[in-house]
Amino acid sequence: MIGALEHAQTMSAHIVSIVCNKGAEISAYADVSIEMETGPEVLTGSTRLKAGTAQKMVLNMISTTAMIGVGKVYQNLMVDLKPNNYKLEERSKRIIMDATGVGYEKASEHYELSDCQVKKAIVMLILNCSKDKAEDMLERSHGFVSGALPNLDKHKE
Repeated sequence: MIGALEHAQTMSAHIVSIVCNKGAEISAYADVSIEMETGPEVLTGSTRLKAGTAQKMVLNMISTTAMIGVGKVYQNLMVDLKPNNYKLEERSKRIIMDATGVGYEKASEHYELSDCQVKKAIVMLILNCSKDKAEDMLERSHGFVSGALPNLDKHKE
């Protein structure tokens, strides 16, 4: 493992370590080291229990923060999903309903009008605008729904 990190350093890669022991050897090779003291496992030698769960929680926090940072989230809703099956289409409509306060029929209508793009449907409904205007607003805000809603949403986030 350390050999792989040394190689990554020669390629100017940014290295993050996530370990469950303070002062772990691998931390010295990382630009950022996340060290958690999880203590011994109930079953000695098994790292899939406490340590594995702790690492998964850290990775979940990192990925959630990343999704927020790139505009895939509006309020507490994941709005940049790919609705490629019935379940995800229905989830998309519920997200539109939650974000805008409209009923199922109106959410479904705007889901279709927006070419099945949740972000676009939300902007269309909140701004009461056309699909083209919503696309323009989202493009100008680099894909962030909150940025496409000037001053309308500042109190919600």
